[in-house]
Amino acid sequence: MAEQAPAQPSPGPGAQFAPRMQVLAQYVRDLSFENVLVQKGAGQAEIQPDVQVAVSLDARKRSVENQYDVLLKFKIANKNKVSGDMLFLLELEYGGTFLIEGVPEDQMHPFLLIECPRMLFPFVRRIISDVTRDGGFPPLNVDNVDFLSLYRQELARRAQTAQPH
Repeated sequence: MAEQAPAQPSPGPGAQFAPRMQVLAQYVRDLSFENVLVQKGAGQAEIQPDVQVAVSLDARKRSVENQYDVLLKFKIANKNKVSGDMLFLLELEYGGTFLIEGVPEDQMHPFLLIECPRMLFPFVRRIISDVTRDGGFPPLNVDNVDFLSLYRQELARRAQTAQPH
């Protein structure tokens, strides 16, 4: 006689479902690479790169139920420490469309700006590495971004600007 698996209890009213996230699309929304070093015809003078990375995030609800667009914006300026001259400027806007279910409304904002960017970041890192290499520079491998810390900093900044002086 074959054994049957015990029946799974159905969730009762008010039961929480596990969050479900699916990446529906990923895309480069905007990409710019300005190779200032080549444009200026700079020679092989002493170069000590100084890379500055700025990251910003944006998320919007789509008209389709449970779908959201998340956009990561990276601005990377590489200057020569010796002369202060710009070597290159890279700007990348990389987006993803997500289907998200089972996340309570009060947790959706942090979910969109922490978990979704974590999913997209490896692709952003590869694009930045490829573009800088193709631009004639050593491939730039951007350090991991702590999206939780970035989110907390933005909340603190907003709270500070909201306070009357």
